[in-house]
Parts: sequence; structure tokens; C-alpha cells
Amino acid sequence: MNRLATETSLYLIQHAGNPVDWYPWGPEALAAAAALDRPIFLSVGYSACHWCHVMEHESFESDATAKILNDHFVCIKVDREERPDIDQIYMTAHHLLNRNEGGGWPLSVFLTPAGAPFYAGTYYPPDERYAPSRPSFPRLLNSVAAAWTNKRAELVELGQNVADGLQNMGDLAPSDTPLSMDLLTNAMRSLKRGFDGSNGGFGYAPKFPHPLEAKLLLRMAQRDPKNGEALSMLKLTLEKMARGGMYDQIGGGFHRYSVDAVWLVPHFEKMLYDNALLPPVYTEAFLLTGEAFYSRIACQTLDFIVREMTSQEGGFYSTLDADSEGEEGKFYVWSEAEIDSILAPDEARFIEAVYGVSSSGNFEGHNIFCRARSDEEDAKRQKLELSAFQEKLEAINLSLYRVRAKRVRPGRDEKILTAWNGLAISAFAQAGAAFDEPDYVATAVKAADFVLTKMRTPDGRLLRTCGIGQPAKLTAYLEDYSYFIDALVNLYEATFDARWIVTALELADVLHERFADPSGGFFYTADDHETLIARTKDLQDGSVPSGNAMAATSLLRLSKFTGRTEDSAKAEETLKSYRSLMADTPMGAGQMLVALDFWLGPVDEIAVIGATDSPAVQQVLRILRSQFRPNRVIAFHDPATGPAPDAVKLLSGKESLGEVTVYVCREFACQAPLVGLEAVLNALRFASHG
Repeated sequence: MNRLATETSLYLIQHAGNPVDWYPWGPEALAAAAALDRPIFLSVGYSACHWCHVMEHESFESDATAKILNDHFVCIKVDREERPDIDQIYMTAHHLLNRNEGGGWPLSVFLTPAGAPFYAGTYYPPDERYAPSRPSFPRLLNSVAAAWTNKRAELVELGQNVADGLQNMGDLAPSDTPLSMDLLTNAMRSLKRGFDGSNGGFGYAPKFPHPLEAKLLLRMAQRDPKNGEALSMLKLTLEKMARGGMYDQIGGGFHRYSVDAVWLVPHFEKMLYDNALLPPVYTEAFLLTGEAFYSRIACQTLDFIVREMTSQEGGFYSTLDADSEGEEGKFYVWSEAEIDSILAPDEARFIEAVYGVSSSGNFEGHNIFCRARSDEEDAKRQKLELSAFQEKLEAINLSLYRVRAKRVRPGRDEKILTAWNGLAISAFAQAGAAFDEPDYVATAVKAADFVLTKMRTPDGRLLRTCGIGQPAKLTAYLEDYSYFIDALVNLYEATFDARWIVTALELADVLHERFADPSGGFFYTADDHETLIARTKDLQDGSVPSGNAMAATSLLRLSKFTGRTEDSAKAEETLKSYRSLMADTPMGAGQMLVALDFWLGPVDEIAVIGATDSPAVQQVLRILRSQFRPNRVIAFHDPATGPAPDAVKLLSGKESLGEVTVYVCREFACQAPLVGLEAVLNALRFASHG
């Protein structure tokens, strides 16, 4: 066993038995590189990464390859989910060094002993099967080792140039050009250009979910209901995605992405962040359209998280692997013969018709379940009433799920990440409020309490990661703070417990003090973080929102409850700093554009005053929560509990004037209060038609 045997990351532990003399990232590894005067081979991946497993088996388990690595390099293995700061720096370096090549994992980078990158790539095969475009890994290693001996000065100079470029990429300044609706209009044009009008989604194979762009489409549809383009693009995407093989038709939840353009064949890993970012989109689509299909997908996905990705203590696990028994997707696919042996003949014919099952299959001789038709269309073909069809489908799905549960399961990475937990808490809080599901809210509360109890230092700082039964570690990053602040704001709106706002303010203070760049935006790491070759900013969204975009979003929303001008001012400054990104690369700025939509407003600040157990109050809250009004915040206070909480300034001076009293404000200037259920309902009906 090598040095990785004592690590807490599943990904690192998976490599503990390699003959490669791996180090985890840290002072010991960097000191060894300096002392031995060797270049560093840095390998970055994560536990659910299929090609990471392939490269491990082909190269890192090879004694011959390990000898080359051990003789000529200091080898460092990094879990990108634990150390996104390192991954971000060196993935950006990969793009700088290889302008015509996409990124991905495993990420393979060669560094000087000082950490400056001079060569980078992704997966390398053990032989010359892809030569000359992609050399074998042994040939590459020997070439780099020879270059280090014979051309070291050139490599050091190249590495320093890349390091300088990384540092300069964070230089931003607020734009003098005003923020305006033109940015949203331009983004809509970009979305239309990249839209797949046949299958939904953006681009072609491989096709990824774009939850942030979908949220932007929702907001554009709400701003201009008469223009149906945004809504039709959204609906086609959400329906095709949830009916395809990328969605687990039996167990719920989304796989990582589709390898084809029609959402049929997924890359089978399941990530917490995908399954946290997509339910709010389906929840909002339900609120906008009233179509039950969207609420069902949102709830099935959240139920999957509860069932398969939630620890007993309440924190959410990170990933489910793509592979089981050494085969990608084996856990999820079916044969026609297996279905025929499990189900009664009429049930087998029913399920095979619904999911398009055949003897030849649609994936390497097996069947990935997918839906070519809606429930309504399938019910008609089956000559059943819609409700009877759905009941039958649900019952058979449950039978198949129980059979599938007996198979060898894909591996689960049980590390708990603050940022991803923040995304999941938001998803449960928003769905719990929208669907009036207290169990979802309770799940969000339990997870938030877990993070604040187990993953926060005594002085109030967040930590990045922990494992079950293990102490939390690693100072938190910008995304941990910004996602979690947003989660706390969502949790307040789902519970009206002021402690969430109080905690959000405390974390926002850390954001300002430790991460803010006076010239604009936020750094990815705190000012007292480990010194790396560059202190960078995340400029664009990736598979998760950029930390800067979510910081702007969360601070804007928080300020509407608290009135704290430093939060709204910093959010506005961040939007102005990223104005050129929103204008030039809107497909990489979805979350920032969502924040811009909120900033442009108008934002309704609603305070509801009355007794918690009043039927009128509960009816008003249910109606408010059932509307799609993304640019709105809701606060509630029961005067019987005492004075309104100081942290929620939106409630200040709001008195109860009847069984239920509603104050509607904009920029803390309020209209005349609505007193009594009838007055409130009339106003809400008018607003829904306005």
C-alpha cells in the first residue's frame, strides 16, 4: 500500500494499492520534488469517473509503467471533488497549453517542482493504439523525462508563462456599460442558435443537461408570456431528457450526460450536483405550467436522493459510480428474457411496449429503458384511463426496482461536500415549499444542521468535506460559501425560521472578509488559503454554477430580507465585473444571467403577518408558493411569538391588522397593506393575470 492508504477520499483510496509511489497533494510531495529535483506528474480525477478507472487499470496498476513514474517523477494524485482549487488551476492550464483540445478527466499534468505546469493532457493509453494524435503513456513519460534532462530551461520558462497567464485571468474590473435587458435578450438569441429543435437541449453528442440555461429560459418565458419560444424550448428539453435513458426510469434520478444527441445512452454515473440542480428546474416548470409531469420528475429525483444518496446523519453523499462488476451501466440495463422471466405475460408486454424493449436491445445487446411517448399517449395505446395506466406503470416499476436492488450495486462515494449539499438543500427546500411537502423541508433542515454542526469551525468558517465518522477537513472554497448561503435563504422561505437568515449573514461576512477582490468579484480561495501558483477566479459555469455567479445570486436575495446594502452592492459590482462574459459567452454564464434577471427586477418583497395556525394565513402562503415568481421573496411573522426577528428587516414595522395581513414592497417602499383573506386573494388573482 502506498501513501494514499491513510486518506479519506474514496478516489485516493482506490489507488492505494497501485505500485505507483503516489503522494496526496501537500507539503511532503512538493518538498520531495524539490529535494529530488524531479518534475511532478499530477493526476486528477474522481471516484465515479469511468476513464479514470480505465487509466488506473491500464497504467497505474502496471509494474512497468509504475517503474518509469517512480524513477523519474514525483507522482501526486488529487480528488477533484475534494480539491476543486487544484483542479481548476490545472484544468485551466490544460486549456492554455492545448487550445484546440477539450478538457476532462483523468487530467494528467506535468509540473516543475515549484508547481508550474508545462505539459497537460487527459487519458493516455498504455500502447500506441491512438498514435500519433495521442501517444502511449510510457512513451510520453520517457519523452517528458528526457526533455526535463535536456531542455529543462525551456520547460521551466513555459511553466512560468502558464502560471503568469493563470494569475492574470482573474483580473476583472466593473464595466462602465450599464447592466440592461439587452444582455438577457442577447443570451436568448445565443440559446436559440445552440438549441436542438428535434431533441431538445443544446448542441449535439455528447449532450449534457443545462439546468442553469433552463432556469434562464423559465425566466424569459415568465417575462414575456406572449412569446412562446422560451417555453417551447424549455418544455421540449425537459420532456426529452426525462423520457430518455439519461433519466433512470425505474429508480429516479439523472445520469451524468447522454453520449448521443437523443438522450438515449447515458454515461451512467449519478452525481449529487446534477440531481440537485435539475429538480428546481422541474419544480419551477410545474409552477409555470401546472403540468404534473414536471412535479413528478422533480419528486422522483428527490426521492432517489433520499433513498440512495443520504446518510443517516442527514448529509448527502457525492456520487454513484457508472460501473458495477467491471461493466459500465450493468446495474441499470435489462434483457427482454429477464423481463419475461420476472413479470406476468401481460405485465411484460405492457412494460416492453412502454419502454421500447426488444430482443436485440438498444445498447450492446441490452435495453436501456426510455419513453418514446407521454403517459397520455401510452395510456391511449394501452386502452387504459390515464390514472389506471399510471398506477399500473408505477406498480410494475416498483417490482422491477426490487429485482434490480438485488444486483451488485455501483460503488458510492460517501464523502460529503459542503457546496453540493448546499445545492441539494436548496432543491429540497424549494420543492417542499412549492409542493407543500413537509418531509422535503425536514430533509433540507436535517442536512443543513449536519453541515453547520459537523463542517463548521468554532470561529464560524466552513470546511469543504467530511466522511461518515470522520472529522471534516480542508478550508472551504467560494462555491461552498455561495451555494450554502443560497441554501439558507431558500430554507428560510420554506420554514420562516430566522436562524437561517442569521447564519447566512454570518457566512456572508466571511465571504466579504476572506474572498472579495476589491477590483471586482470574489477569489475562489480565501485570503489565508494554502499558497498555490495562482489565486484564481472561476469565470464560467461548468457542471455546477460558478462561485461568483452564485455569490451574486445569494447576496442579492439575502439583501432583500435584511436590507444590508454591502451585500447588494457587492453583488451588483460582481455583475458589472462579469458583464463582458454575459455579453460574449452567455452559454457559460447561465447562473450570472439568472442573477442579473433578479437584479433587473422588479422584485416584490412580501411580508405575511398572522397566526401560524390560521387557515387564512396557510391558504395565502400556499397560494404564494404555488406561483412562479422568481423575482420575489416572502417573509412571515406570527406576532404571538414576540417581536419580529431583527435579522429579517423586511418584517420591521409590519403589524397584524386582521386575520392575515400582507405587505407588498419594492425596494422597501410598501403599498397599502392587504387585510383579510378576500383582499389578499383578489390582489393575487389580479397579479396572476397582470
